[in-house]
Amino acid sequence: MAIDVIRASTTAITAVAAHRRCFPVSSAEEAFHKRREFPECILAGEIAGLMPEGFDINNSPAEIARRSDHQRPLVLLSSSGTKLMVESAARTETYVACLRNYKAVAICVGRRHERIALLGAATRGEFREEDRLCCAWIGKELIQLGHQPDDAASRKLIDQWQDAPLSSCASGNSAAYLRRSGQLNDLNFILSHVDDVPLAFQLAGGELVVAEIPENGKKQDTVSPPERIAA
Repeated sequence: MAIDVIRASTTAITAVAAHRRCFPVSSAEEAFHKRREFPECILAGEIAGLMPEGFDINNSPAEIARRSDHQRPLVLLSSSGTKLMVESAARTETYVACLRNYKAVAICVGRRHERIALLGAATRGEFREEDRLCCAWIGKELIQLGHQPDDAASRKLIDQWQDAPLSSCASGNSAAYLRRSGQLNDLNFILSHVDDVPLAFQLAGGELVVAEIPENGKKQDTVSPPERIAA
């Protein structure tokens, strides 16, 4: 499960929840290739916090939520989050999560799978507060579904962050960057949209799509450790 709360997974989920097609990519070159396939698409993203030349908008969930042109696909690039999504999907079945759908995705994967890895996008090698919190909140839901942490480190992270306040997301380096760069609208959007999307999403053929949530399922018994991987 790929998690990049500030901002890639929130942007992607906001797009698909509004019935917009979304294609996460791992490079600007791949984004421009997608534009040849979908000439009407919106290129959204950032590299090291800056919007690449030739892109239409930044990696902004608030901007995507504001737009009414839902018929235009979104091609999304970020420094770490979309790379995590693409690289993970190349190896295994991959879901995408943020605070907006953390409960729904936990139910979906908890009923579908025995082993679950929660992967927080590492920004400049740092497993940041908002992703720790989201991993732990999902981990807490999975435990309630009958899963158990795979090791002591996983248990420790869940114990430390499962009851952390939402305001923890506003105290880290990701939030500080949004303040410095005048993008507080995205931080405010993220903090005001929690558990408001009752859908799970997974990558299929390079596109983020809605995943069916089983009505019920066999309880499983293991949860792989919440962790970070550097893009």
